[in-house]
Amino acid sequence: MAALSTTELSFSCSSNPWTGLSGKPAQPLSPFSFLTTPHSPDRGIIMTFGSGSNGCLGHGSLNDISQPTIVEALLGYEMVQVACGASHVLALSTERELFAWGRGDGGRLGLGTRESHSCPQQVSIPPGQEAQRVVCGIDSSMILTVPGRALACGSNRFNKLGLDHCSLGEEPAPDQQVEEALSFAPLGSAPLDQEPLLSVDLGTAHSAAVTASGDCYTFGSNQHGQLGTNARRVSRAPCQVRGLQNIKTAMVACGDAFTVAIGAEGEVYSWGKGARGRLGRRDEDAGLPRPVQLDETHPYTVTSVSCCHGNTLLAVRPVTDEPIPP
Repeated sequence: MAALSTTELSFSCSSNPWTGLSGKPAQPLSPFSFLTTPHSPDRGIIMTFGSGSNGCLGHGSLNDISQPTIVEALLGYEMVQVACGASHVLALSTERELFAWGRGDGGRLGLGTRESHSCPQQVSIPPGQEAQRVVCGIDSSMILTVPGRALACGSNRFNKLGLDHCSLGEEPAPDQQVEEALSFAPLGSAPLDQEPLLSVDLGTAHSAAVTASGDCYTFGSNQHGQLGTNARRVSRAPCQVRGLQNIKTAMVACGDAFTVAIGAEGEVYSWGKGARGRLGRRDEDAGLPRPVQLDETHPYTVTSVSCCHGNTLLAVRPVTDEPIPP
């Protein structure tokens, strides 16, 4: 069961209007949220509140907290990004120091053990790697590094982290399959281990990545068509999403059993399980990407996308014809 907790990150940033795939105002997706406040414009301070189950609030206990409280163990660091799973958290500082806390089974914290921690723990990553973005799944974690490589830990069921060692288009041999990783390890499935990656995201049982050339790859479970292959494909090898080969993809996000991709021109595509409006249209399940029409009076450009369980949020900004000031 997901821990009902919230994480706040206080730092100065520009704001964007948020909209659901329907174009109407949407509510936060996850028990964890990232918020900004005007009180500390020059420092990244993490605050948490809600359920303290598994120690995911980072305060050294399992107690619930009803109001935002600073994670004191990180006060000496300027934090720039946080990511939350169902019951664990990753946080990244300006100095690229990585911290993790919360539930630890399956190795999702990347600390080399399955132990849970109620206080932030500094995480080691392989030498020569520098974290630039952190992502959490339900029972796993991933880091996007400079220059565009990915490291992952936690449950690799269905090869949803791409940790199996296999060549492009080939199934991994049984002795090359990885069920879980207790520490952050490089992806081993081609082409994810070869091409620079611009965007990665973790769903419940599948994941997706966008390469520097704009190709979108999916891997993991395809029970509901979330891999975008138009078939209930059972494979542990990553596949390029059919229907997006001629579209340069900029970013991708994964829900429980569906996927949303944003093209370089701001177009939105979705596929997978369609129940309860997951795909942003009235269609039933779609095994291949289909465009999503934003219900907006004025044109918008999508700047960010986030999926969680059965919901999606898009961050957008209006498109104007006014010249950009010098």
